[in-house]
Amino acid sequence: MTSSTPVTPDLPLRRWAPVSQLRAARTEVPRPAVPCIDVHNHLGRWLSEGEWMIDDVGSLLAVMDACDVELVVNLDGRWGEELDENLARYDLAHPGRFATFCQLDWELLRRPDGGAALLRQLDDSVRRGARGVKVWKNLGLEVVDAEGRLVAPDDPRVVAVLRRAGEHGIPVLIHTADPIAFFEPLDERNERLDELGAMPEWWFGDRSRHPDFDTLLAAHARLVMACPGTSFIGAHVGCAAEDLDRVDALLRSAPNYHVDIAGRLAELGRQPRRFARLVAEHPDRVLFGTDIYPATAEQYALHYRFLESADEGFSYAPEEAVPPQGRWAVSAADLDPALLRGVYRDNARRLLGL
Repeated sequence: MTSSTPVTPDLPLRRWAPVSQLRAARTEVPRPAVPCIDVHNHLGRWLSEGEWMIDDVGSLLAVMDACDVELVVNLDGRWGEELDENLARYDLAHPGRFATFCQLDWELLRRPDGGAALLRQLDDSVRRGARGVKVWKNLGLEVVDAEGRLVAPDDPRVVAVLRRAGEHGIPVLIHTADPIAFFEPLDERNERLDELGAMPEWWFGDRSRHPDFDTLLAAHARLVMACPGTSFIGAHVGCAAEDLDRVDALLRSAPNYHVDIAGRLAELGRQPRRFARLVAEHPDRVLFGTDIYPATAEQYALHYRFLESADEGFSYAPEEAVPPQGRWAVSAADLDPALLRGVYRDNARRLLGL
């Protein structure tokens, strides 16, 4: 009698897309516990090669209404005429539904008077109607000054202009660095290899060109501490969703610091109890956001499910055969219902002056 031994197929990893056989609870949460504010989204033309990210604003409003999204923050205002056009298309055309943030033209730092020019630009953007400032990850990774030196997030010229934001009474939403794996070697141990294979420009592991993750996050913290009069929102869970102890430490040290959860369900969902504890310990400092554009009802419901249910072992990217941010499932945070109003709405309203 011969026994048959299963044979592992000769299958390239890139073609392996296993389907979970876990039979676990699935809680549908189509609407949030309270109307919410999506504090991190992209509606402009900055990331879409000159075309509006949202070609039909009415359809977006219909999704927002269906999902109880009270307001969406548009981070794509840029400056000058581009800011005017974003404000006209969203904030002015639909009062109370959108809040557009400006950005800063860091190319001005290539000029000898770059610091002063940035201050003038920010003052002009506030006069035009910007509701906040978005600082992107190119600061610290790519921006250079007139001497060709890489500009760190805590550069004195950056500190000066972001202190000015506080004087204007507007918040700064800042994205420093990127996931830790993006700074690690591209080898068999890198947990984001699928994603980096698709987006090789997101790899920052060449130390001759880019600082390491810890150096950037230390500069991020020094910037926040140097601007006590400015309210900061650390994008993507304080830019360190894989290290919530680090995020917790800055929240404890800096009363002006807040974080959003945008784009990090994959990371938070593999440590839901630690995340829930972070929210419980800083209930006024964690904000809802998605970084999903164009936003869909399915994606909003997925975020609500993560925050409100106790479901386990589900996909953070159900529309994709291979989840893009890592080959794992997530479990929900099951936040205390008493904390949801702050996370979904009240914390953002306070920072936006609503």
